[in-house]
Amino acid sequence: MLLVGLSKMAREPIIICVCGMAGSGKSTVAKKLAERYGLKYYSGGDALRALAIEKGYKPLEKGWWESQEGLAFLENRGKNPEFDRTVDEKLLKVAEQGNVILDSWTMPWLLKKGFKIWLEASPRKRAERVAKRDGISVKKALEALKSKEEKTKAIYKRLYGFSLGEDFTPFHLILDTDNLTAEEVFQTLISVLDRMVFNK
Repeated sequence: MLLVGLSKMAREPIIICVCGMAGSGKSTVAKKLAERYGLKYYSGGDALRALAIEKGYKPLEKGWWESQEGLAFLENRGKNPEFDRTVDEKLLKVAEQGNVILDSWTMPWLLKKGFKIWLEASPRKRAERVAKRDGISVKKALEALKSKEEKTKAIYKRLYGFSLGEDFTPFHLILDTDNLTAEEVFQTLISVLDRMVFNK
């Protein structure tokens, strides 16, 4: 666990960004943290899913992002950066209101404020989690994650210039989740946030 101190966090509106590659556990723990602290929860993935529905896709079943249709939507995003810009503009407006947890791949770099958490996990462990979640083989999950992540990284590199999963400069906390249960990740983050963000 890597932790960097903040001095002004208590005097600013509460904004917490949770980030990590697919299968790192970010969405699960971000929702639990929002409930724990009475904060609003917003997901970049949910906003992208809503856009996909508007464009005629059907991202409703488990594992859609790693499916052929999900990867086709990703391909479309690569050709049309307005998809991602629209989502990020919405999340930035939400962040301005404060008292929010953002589950997003871009906000740690685009937002100047907030406490930013990166959940690290190995490709194998993430594939095992995705396989269990979506009812697919680990091999298929590994292949889907690799394809998805290469394309996603390329989109953000071109749009904003940062390297997702490689550049950790915005983060105040980096937590390796490989050998932790979801509950252990949650309890670890609570202990850090209580002290560094909520001054408990």
